[in-house]
Amino acid sequence: MEHVSLGQTGLQVSRLAFGCSSFGSTDWMPWALPEEDALPIYRRAFDLGINFFDNADSYSTGLAEQIFGNVLKTLGIPRDTVVIATKVFGAMGPDVNQRGLSRKHIRHAVEDSLRRLGTDYIDLYQIHRLDLATPAEELLVTLDDLVREGKVLYLGASSMYTWQFARLQELASANGLTRFVTMQNKYNLLYREEEREMIPYCINQLVGLIPYSPLARGLLTGSRRRGTRRSQVVRDFTRKEDEDIVSRVIDIAERRGAEPSEIALSWLLGRPGVVAPIIGATSPNHMDGAVRALDIQLSQTERDELENLYQPQNPQLDRNVSPSHNDAASAALDVARLWR
Repeated sequence: MEHVSLGQTGLQVSRLAFGCSSFGSTDWMPWALPEEDALPIYRRAFDLGINFFDNADSYSTGLAEQIFGNVLKTLGIPRDTVVIATKVFGAMGPDVNQRGLSRKHIRHAVEDSLRRLGTDYIDLYQIHRLDLATPAEELLVTLDDLVREGKVLYLGASSMYTWQFARLQELASANGLTRFVTMQNKYNLLYREEEREMIPYCINQLVGLIPYSPLARGLLTGSRRRGTRRSQVVRDFTRKEDEDIVSRVIDIAERRGAEPSEIALSWLLGRPGVVAPIIGATSPNHMDGAVRALDIQLSQTERDELENLYQPQNPQLDRNVSPSHNDAASAALDVARLWR
């Protein structure tokens, strides 16, 4: 397994990150696996050399973090050999202050994550979405305090407009506060809108990209063709162009004697700025396929074949703001007030 620097840091992470959202309670997601089923999958990930694990407190309302902490103990994995990432923002209870990015919620959330993970520090602490109800200065000072206290080593962000991310970075620099070193954004062959602004910005600022949904919720495996029952649960990718791209991925995979998922992942691994795509797995075999993608070198002709069918679409940012903002007008007013 190749290891690379996480953005502009000295931290070395595996070229693939393991996404932990597949484990927890079926009350949260119907496909979530319990701890006993998660253990062999995690064991295989460690055996393959993966050291970078991405979690979130909202995954099964904390249960995914708890399972990962238990796995580390059961397998006897030394804490200093693992890079633990987790996220904060989602609702962790019914109270209005049990969600978002206020100083109060973050303070409670980080302590709860540390307890569930069974560790005294988090390697990469990420804001899962941007909370427009919290002033940017309050957010940045709170996160900086966690770094100075040693509870968090590095900061990351996820899914927002580029201008919002740039503003956060500028405010942090101007006030001597800790900047974000990673951006976790949606990026795959079926969704490339981040290539407009966010990815060029991150490359320029040496912010590492750790994309989620690298296989477009499974569509790029070729197993969820349009019109099938399985495809009906995937609503983000429903265009005719998406189906054409999936067919192209399958064609190249057949020519190479590989799986479609390996071709799609190889393409993403070769994109500028990408440090470690976040892969999900519900069986040990999924891990093996992802690692095989590391050895596939697509030709420029193959890359052109995969890319030239893409048609621009509207950015998918419907979940990138605080739950308190139900319409564009209220969000715009708060942007003017809090981000001036």
